[in-house]
Amino acid sequence: MSRMHRDRVKADPVKKHGRLRTAVQLGFAVFFNGYAAGFFRAKIFTGKTKGVCVPVLNCYSCPGALGACPIGSLQAILGGADKRVPFYVLGTLTLFGVLLGRLACGFLCPFGFLQDILSKIPVKKLRLPKKLDKALRYVKYLILLVFVLLLPTFLVDKYGAGAPWFCKYICPAGTLEGGVPLLIGNETLRALAGWLFSWKALVLLTVLVGAIWIPRFFCRYLCPLGAIYGLFNRFSLARMALDKEKCVNCGKCEQVCPMTVDVRKDINTAECIRCGKCKAACPANAIRRDPLVKKSAAKTENAGGKTE
Repeated sequence: MSRMHRDRVKADPVKKHGRLRTAVQLGFAVFFNGYAAGFFRAKIFTGKTKGVCVPVLNCYSCPGALGACPIGSLQAILGGADKRVPFYVLGTLTLFGVLLGRLACGFLCPFGFLQDILSKIPVKKLRLPKKLDKALRYVKYLILLVFVLLLPTFLVDKYGAGAPWFCKYICPAGTLEGGVPLLIGNETLRALAGWLFSWKALVLLTVLVGAIWIPRFFCRYLCPLGAIYGLFNRFSLARMALDKEKCVNCGKCEQVCPMTVDVRKDINTAECIRCGKCKAACPANAIRRDPLVKKSAAKTENAGGKTE
């Protein structure tokens, strides 16, 4: 390899950004699941931080989890016999939605990180027909409405308690982070595992295989937390901006996007996970991170100048 070629590889902004982002994702995965002893003992951490919701899909039952999953917490409260309003969980989701939007998916989520790793497997990626892809992206909103909100609230037992339907029947992150390690380390649980674990293992396998051929398969089509954060994307503080005067319409931004966002048409769509790959790939520096707080401050300064 020539020196010139080595310098070009080293200077590749996409690869440089990818390494930095991977380090951040790995750091948060360790941070959210820092109770290493839990994996060796096959026991769930029960310390005080377990009452704190983390901003990502990270299973409460993971032996290393230091906090609680917001989707699991939401179902637990809605399905409680006393039918309380989940003010704390909704407040947490609103806070991170306003601050980050789906940047939490792009940088903080351990299950998203795993999908990014799987997408690096060198196979030809699938691109679904646009109409089918668009229709499937609404499935995550349906899952949020039915399995996270309605079923736990209204389908209850004789004591008035509802089941956590999403966690129990769908969540692949819970199966991987909680079910698998606990079954490996606990012989009693292995003996009790039946059709339900087999079903969830099938869901997990489908999602993991899907993530190899379709980057961020779960995030695109199935994640209810991504659906919630997507609702905040257009007005969250963490935003992206495209300077159309600088844009040369090369399409490189859309080629590298793991969510196949139409960057030149709508960069702040609910599907954007703010991963920054489009920004790194842009040869014209037409894409930037554009915090809403800076834009508001600039408007205030301009208004002040006009007043004077």
